[in-house]
Amino acid sequence: MQRTNYSCLIPAACVVGAVLVSGSLTAQVDPGPRGGAPGVGSYYAQLNSTERMSFNTGLTAFNEIDSVSGTLPGAPGSGLGPTFNGNSCAMCHAQPVAGGSSPGLKSKQFSTPNPQVTLATLAGAANLVPSFITADGPVREARFVRQSGGPDGGVHGLYTIAGRSDAPGCKLAQPDFEREVAGHNVIFRIPTPTFGLGLVENTPDATLAANLGANPAAKNNLGISGHLNTSGNDGTVTRFGWKAQNKSLLIFAAEAYNVEQGVSNELFPNERSAVAGCVFNATPEDRTATTPANGNSDPVNFAIFMRLSAPPAPATSSVSEINGQNLFAVVGCALCHTATLTTGLSPYTGMSNTSYHPYSDFAVHSMGAGLADGISQGSAAGDQFRSAPLWGLGQRLFFLHDGRTSDLLQAIQAHASSNSEANQVISQFNALSTSQRQDLLNFLRSL
Repeated sequence: MQRTNYSCLIPAACVVGAVLVSGSLTAQVDPGPRGGAPGVGSYYAQLNSTERMSFNTGLTAFNEIDSVSGTLPGAPGSGLGPTFNGNSCAMCHAQPVAGGSSPGLKSKQFSTPNPQVTLATLAGAANLVPSFITADGPVREARFVRQSGGPDGGVHGLYTIAGRSDAPGCKLAQPDFEREVAGHNVIFRIPTPTFGLGLVENTPDATLAANLGANPAAKNNLGISGHLNTSGNDGTVTRFGWKAQNKSLLIFAAEAYNVEQGVSNELFPNERSAVAGCVFNATPEDRTATTPANGNSDPVNFAIFMRLSAPPAPATSSVSEINGQNLFAVVGCALCHTATLTTGLSPYTGMSNTSYHPYSDFAVHSMGAGLADGISQGSAAGDQFRSAPLWGLGQRLFFLHDGRTSDLLQAIQAHASSNSEANQVISQFNALSTSQRQDLLNFLRSL
């Protein structure tokens, strides 16, 4: 049995060990997040007028800010807490626009400090800001690897509603995050972008399986294998989340609503941390026919927004970027980060049998001790992660599952560590000339 390197579960302790930088690599520079128009955030171009209206309704729900019972000015949504990491979907999925990844100060479209800092004491709450949440760092959720001597893996809300003006009498304490950090028991996840996910949801299982089985000789020569995560109930492919653990966008949205904001709903109807004195609403707090706009529950509207959104538009055009695109395939990156997939029959206008460019195979791969987080989800083990879709990477501010770096070159090098499937690919990347490595970085920032 392979041992997980739990001493490397805290990003601050891992970066130096995971980043393999030789003198020849110092000449490369991450161009940084791309400026200009976001190139994303609207509906899929071919949708009909009714579908576009549904997208806009979903976007409104995605932007809604929640309070405990919907009574605070500017926070009409209901159900926040008792524990939570954010008070709106768009609070965390904000870069470069609503639906994206973690916001941050280095954005050229929406420069803002991490909103989780001020969220700690919003409305009079009595929370302390954990050491791993900083103004210039990424939005994060925290998971404990183990608890009470046994495995855990679950999300522990950063904050509680105790002390808030809309939660009188609640005494629920925060977890002792500093103790858990000191015990190397905390791992982090950052928000994944949600653009273009209707295309991903509509890609047949058989297409993903055939793609994973393609180019067997090249993959074998480079030590690449991987597998598709699947549902334990029906055996179908799951594809959403850092470990491809969620089956559908509706499940993805409803689980996040419950875990990240504390809102119980029809898919996750039980209130988390429902201690006496901290429960103020009937459950499930969000349910069908309570949203005046169209009768849908919030998770349904969230899923519609993601499902009908357009994918990111790349800006690849320069000679350097085009050369980098070719090198991306030559060194083997494209064997996991598949450039093109094709949907099946879709009920939505213009999405049937359509080729799209996610730069992911949506399979999980062993990434070695340097990235291992010790958390298993479905058939994805503690050192296995879904190939992160790279579309939209050009405007992302933080990289890897825990946001440990904002430097693209460091993120690439962190793929190489003991028992990682990416080791030989990274070796081939390092063997490129200085200008070729820069071309590849420029290409990635053009996506």
